[in-house]
Amino acid sequence: MIAYVFLFSSALVAASVFPMQSEAVLVAFLATDRHSVIALITVATVGNVLGSVINWYFGRYLSGFRKRRWFPSSDEQLERAQIWYRHYGRWSLLGSWLPVVGDPLTVVAGLMKEPLVPFVLLVTIAKVTRYVLLAAIALAWF
Repeated sequence: MIAYVFLFSSALVAASVFPMQSEAVLVAFLATDRHSVIALITVATVGNVLGSVINWYFGRYLSGFRKRRWFPSSDEQLERAQIWYRHYGRWSLLGSWLPVVGDPLTVVAGLMKEPLVPFVLLVTIAKVTRYVLLAAIALAWF
């Protein structure tokens, strides 16, 4: 049970801007061969998707603070992000698993008022695919 809680927590934090590698945690638990592969993938996916939903909420309500001095980006940067998201649309969320750009992408989706249901569906597809492929590679290696 502790393993699943730790994996869930690492996946949740990994979806934020904080440095965390849920992939390494997943592979470590897969290597022990003590836990269900399906359960590990499910727990990692749920934690990571929930972290992305938190990012979405953050983006959704962040724009109300645009004129504050502490706001993390300029109007020009936000405009560029909006143009980019309008160009690629919600399908860009399939890249939410990518390192460096994936997590900010989920914040931008919130800023762009992407509806929650399509957001969750696309992010879940991206995250579960990543974890399934990673598990397949890890299990082939061990």
